[in-house]
Amino acid sequence: MSRRWYIVGTYSGYENSVKQDLERRMETMNMKDKIYQVIVPEETVEVTDKKGKKKEKVTKMFPGYVFVEMEVEKEMDEKAWFMIRNTPKVTGFLGSSGGGTKPVPVPVDEMNRILISLGVVERPSLNLHVGDSIEVVEGPFAGRTFTIASLKEESEEVTVLVEMFGGRSAEMTFRFKEIKKI
Repeated sequence: MSRRWYIVGTYSGYENSVKQDLERRMETMNMKDKIYQVIVPEETVEVTDKKGKKKEKVTKMFPGYVFVEMEVEKEMDEKAWFMIRNTPKVTGFLGSSGGGTKPVPVPVDEMNRILISLGVVERPSLNLHVGDSIEVVEGPFAGRTFTIASLKEESEEVTVLVEMFGGRSAEMTFRFKEIKKI
């Protein structure tokens, strides 16, 4: 059994209402073992009003959408799918072509980025530093070891120097998910 995130379309401006309705329906229809979380991604931005005063305003990161974490074995549960689709002010699932087709879940790395930006999940820390040795675990350089020349935590990338033909060195960049610390 695995959990996956799906994006549900709503009427714009009704995201929080749909979230509350879904959470209520999860309770009354005994769906808590199939539907785990419903979130409306929001962020706080600083805006300046007409008088020049700065204020903080909460805005929707994805207006018109609600994210739902559901249980998926081989495919989405029929009852849960039907319950969400038939909630008032829900327009359907993103990634479903209609006609009863099941939607496509949000890719895991994309959803992790959203959850990290919301503070729901902590950013994975590899505790890397310049000069540390790493091993590449994915891609054409899998199994090779390198020394970190520079590191960008915000974009989750490390840069290494690679010896090329004739003793020249070139920079290569790897994502955190492609490496492990030695």
